[in-house]
Amino acid sequence: MKVSKEELLHIANLAQLNLKEEEIGNYLQNLEEILNFANIVNNAPVDELDITIGANEAKNVFRKDEVKVFEDNEALLANAVSKELNMFKIPKVIQ
Repeated sequence: MKVSKEELLHIANLAQLNLKEEEIGNYLQNLEEILNFANIVNNAPVDELDITIGANEAKNVFRKDEVKVFEDNEALLANAVSKELNMFKIPKVIQ
């Protein structure tokens, strides 16, 4: 797809890019290559493809939130820096 210098400068202005005169040719070529590739993708045959949202059908799997009793509290708290009332004691984080 052919892009004019004026179109490129308009797009650069919208993107708040300050292009130097010697950069314009390179930007024109790159933009045309991007638009040509987008055109190839837009024209790809997709008539016989299934509609998909993602690569697989994985969904969020939720489990019921259940309280479980841990039998060995001493082992659980063995590496605690500080503990109080059979719980981890941590520094205050809200002032």
